[in-house]
Amino acid sequence: MMDDPIDQFERWWREARTDSPLRQKNAICLSTLDERGFPGGRFVDLKAVDREGFVFCTRLDSAKGQHLQYNNKASITVWWDHLGYQVRVLGHAEQLRNAEADQFWEHRDRCARLTTVAFAQSEALADEAELIDRLQQCDTQWAGRRIPRPEYWSGYRVKPISVEFLTFRESRLHLRERYEIQDDAWRKILLQP
Repeated sequence: MMDDPIDQFERWWREARTDSPLRQKNAICLSTLDERGFPGGRFVDLKAVDREGFVFCTRLDSAKGQHLQYNNKASITVWWDHLGYQVRVLGHAEQLRNAEADQFWEHRDRCARLTTVAFAQSEALADEAELIDRLQQCDTQWAGRRIPRPEYWSGYRVKPISVEFLTFRESRLHLRERYEIQDDAWRKILLQP
C-alpha cells in the first residue's frame, strides 16, 4: 500500500477500469443523511479524484443535493468484485465552483443534458408515457442549439477524513487498511478482518 490514500485509490480505479467486465466502470455508492437522520444510498458516476477529494455531479435540488445542503456529511462505497477490492470513504461534501461545474457539464452528451433539463429528478411522474413526451418536447425546444448548464445542476467534492481499503481474500483473512486525516497528514492503520 502507498502512504497516500488518494494515490492508492487512483491506482485501484485505473486497475478496475482496465479490461473491466463492468458496464458502469465509474459507479460508486454515495450515501447521505436526510433531515430526519435516515441514510440514503444511491449509485452515482465518479467524475474525478484529486488531492481535494472525490467528485460527482447532480442536480442541486435532487434528494441527494437537498440532503447535502442540510448535512454535508457523506460516505462513498466502491466494490470492484472482479478484483476483490472495496473502498470506503467518509468525508464532507462541498459544492463545486461554477467554472468546475461548467467543465463537467461540457463533457456530458446531449441526451444527458436533455434529460437534466426535461425532468425534475425524483419528482412524481404521471405515467411512463410522460417520460417520452417530455424528452421529445425538450429535444424539439433545443434542436440545433447548445444546451447551457442550468443553475440547478452542479457537483460536489467529498473531502475525505478517512479512506479504508479492503483486499478480499478467499481465506476470509481480508487485508483492511484505513487512512485517517490527523493534523493535515494521513495516518495509516491496519484493521482486523
